[in-house]
Amino acid sequence: MSAFFRHLTLQDFAAAAFALFAIWMAGQVPSVEMAWVMAILTLTIFLFAFEVVGVDVAAVTVMVLLGLTTLFAPVMGLDAGLVPVSNLFDGFASNAVISIIAVMIIGAGLDKTGIMSQVASFIMRVGGSTEARIIPLISGTVGVISSFMQNVGAAALFLPVVSRISARTRLPMSRLLMPMGFCAILGGTMTMVGSSPLILLNDLIRTSNQSLPEGVAPMGTFELFDVTPIGLALLAAGIVYFVVFGRLVLPSRGTDLIEATDPSQYYGETYGFSDFTVREVRVPPDSPLVGTSVDAMERRWHVRVAAVEKGDGVRLGSAGVDRSVGIEAGTFLGLLGGQEPFDAFVADTGVEVKPETEVFADALSPGKAGIAEIVIPPGSSVIGKSARDLWLRKVYGLSVLAIRRGDDTLTFEKGGVRDMPFKPGDTLVVHTTWMDLARLEKDRDFVVVTTEYPHEELRPHKVPLALLFFAITLSLVLFTDLMLSVALLTGAVGMILTGVLSIDEAYEAVSWKTVFLLASLIPLGIAVEQTGTAAWIADQTLTALGDVPIWVIQAALAVLATFFTLVMSNVGATVLLVPLAVNMALGAGANPAVFALTVAIATSNSFLIPTHQVNALIMGPGGYRVPDYMRAGGIMTVLFLIVSLLMLNLVF
Repeated sequence: MSAFFRHLTLQDFAAAAFALFAIWMAGQVPSVEMAWVMAILTLTIFLFAFEVVGVDVAAVTVMVLLGLTTLFAPVMGLDAGLVPVSNLFDGFASNAVISIIAVMIIGAGLDKTGIMSQVASFIMRVGGSTEARIIPLISGTVGVISSFMQNVGAAALFLPVVSRISARTRLPMSRLLMPMGFCAILGGTMTMVGSSPLILLNDLIRTSNQSLPEGVAPMGTFELFDVTPIGLALLAAGIVYFVVFGRLVLPSRGTDLIEATDPSQYYGETYGFSDFTVREVRVPPDSPLVGTSVDAMERRWHVRVAAVEKGDGVRLGSAGVDRSVGIEAGTFLGLLGGQEPFDAFVADTGVEVKPETEVFADALSPGKAGIAEIVIPPGSSVIGKSARDLWLRKVYGLSVLAIRRGDDTLTFEKGGVRDMPFKPGDTLVVHTTWMDLARLEKDRDFVVVTTEYPHEELRPHKVPLALLFFAITLSLVLFTDLMLSVALLTGAVGMILTGVLSIDEAYEAVSWKTVFLLASLIPLGIAVEQTGTAAWIADQTLTALGDVPIWVIQAALAVLATFFTLVMSNVGATVLLVPLAVNMALGAGANPAVFALTVAIATSNSFLIPTHQVNALIMGPGGYRVPDYMRAGGIMTVLFLIVSLLMLNLVF
């Protein structure tokens, strides 16, 4: 017997505990239907909490079990299945799931045009590459945006932005996506159109007014910005939480992003320059560099200019850097070189050295540019010509760092590399943008040896069309009563029809794991609601409170709404609990409108498990597991309850 217990795991003990709880609950509920729903609900929570299988597999399994109750209803003591078979797959056609598919496609379309890359560049210019600065910028921006559109839409649109920032700063996606996702949910509490429960609330209040007892004044409805102080406090609390405690609660997990070659590491390992780095400097007005050219600077100090910014935009490679470019006061330079020549350059010129790349954080990031090797083939038209003769950097976007000929290697630090005529078989070691390198692959005068680099085909000429359909979508969402899924699909289909995205790229943009997770859980919410299980839980909870202070009843309502929103739709939880909240407020002598608002806000407190659309959306790209949500979301759930209840009582 002792040997048997030694082989048991924590998961085995948990399974036994959950099974005993389900059996005990079966004896407490008033109907057989509720007993089976509680059993399946308990199984779902166990599968999610201990990740016995993937969360999407668990959700599909639960959906299939609900479908099988129709077949085994007589054996289970049921008159019919817990969910009608005709409604079992309604989740795949639900407004929420179709909306998520559409926003993923819209986000991919905006990203394909390069718009999201520009947004990422702006955030990096302001926030640098430190987690403590980037998290507030991303999360705050998404939070504000989600106050005027569906939070899952705001999160999906910023998913490619976070992906790019992660690649360029080397910060794991798992450190950035969860704060962004949580703050997208929090931002939905900032206006009365930020989340579905708040949109629905005024209608529910009007309905409740019709059944109020005689002598009770009807409840007033809420204006657009009445909840803004509460939402701002929640968003601020979320941002502060992740800035202060993020290093303790956020996982540092690798993602499936393309790993770009690190120029300094590659160059150092291959050619023995261990101190080769990429640096950013600013030219002050009194520097002797003012009035000189890039060519003169490079010849004297043996550093290479990779990028220039003179106040008219970043120039990089074939986009505008050549030896004739003049250097002015205030010019920013992105330099390549070893430590010794760089130190001599700084001492002689008095340039201001930036501790991190800021202006060129995007342009010189490993995802945009790096080291490549190119061979001159026999028969090439460039044989006998030098890099200087060809204006190699201006025409082809290639900044030559070294030429390897047989066993000999000539580097730019020794000088003369740009004046050496090319011979067949020469290997050029160059710094270039990946876009220029991709174009060079089609040029028969060169053979590109480096193939492992980010191949990204952007369509900047499609920016106007992408922005047009994004604006149309946003207008439909904000200013019409059109169903959200239809409004979003308008933009998605428009981008496909106009060639912003191909249909294959649209399919690839959709996270099907997210789709199956959400669609498969919707039947469970239907079962919880239609069998009366949700109403019974709410009634039992409120009855158990008895005669307690008003704030305790309000807190209990918030906790109850939090629980319901984890296992059913937030709209369903709101519809169910608002009438109960109004009756409890009237019985306790409290303000019924405030109690109803408490429910509508608390249904956004969905951080503990990835059942909310936003949490499901970021789960795959962030590489998250359910325990990650339970660790970070557990504290966030408590913080949400404290801040929201405090602000509700201060404001109202």
